[in-house]
Amino acid sequence: MKSATFPSLRVEAELREAAESVLQEGESLSGFIESSVRETIDRRRNRAEFIARGLAARQDFARTGVSYSADEVHAELKGRLEAARKRILG
Repeated sequence: MKSATFPSLRVEAELREAAESVLQEGESLSGFIESSVRETIDRRRNRAEFIARGLAARQDFARTGVSYSADEVHAELKGRLEAARKRILG
């Protein structure tokens, strides 16, 4: 795949210094920026998917009138977790 570049970005000196101050050993500023962009993309995609699932659930409730309490949902998740633990741990 052909590589591409981001446009140059002018920032205040304090922001660049702050970014440089948190670099891990062997990490470049370019690597830090790339990682930050990737994480932000993932976070925004996850947020959009979460909102879409919520809107779909609301539409499903409006259509069916069926809903579940938080206690019911927690009990279901707890059951799934326990079953997964038994499957993994034996």
